Amino acid sequence: MSKERALRRAEREREAAIRAAARAREEERRQRALARRRALTGWLPQPRRTPGLLAKRRRREVTITVCLLLAVNVLVWVVRPEWGLRVLAAMVSLLVAPVIHTLLFRRR
Repeated sequence: MSKERALRRAEREREAAIRAAARAREEERRQRALARRRALTGWLPQPRRTPGLLAKRRRREVTITVCLLLAVNVLVWVVRPEWGLRVLAAMVSLLVAPVIHTLLFRRR
């Protein structure tokens, strides 16, 4: 009976050592990936997101406005082959963006 318990304990310890080695390998891989990412993007400024409900709503509204104007510009790009119209549509969308944003998300 004592030998069986010793064998089972040895088996459990061996399995635990295998799992611990796998966790250590995975952690080392994660650390190397993090170091690579820092080396590649370390010179970029970190994004500073303003927390809060109002900031989240504003980001969503601006994203919707930009996506809408981008969709219109892509539609003009696909439908019209003339470069002049494409450039004109891009310039008009830049000028009209605040107006569209105000019309879409006006506070009452």
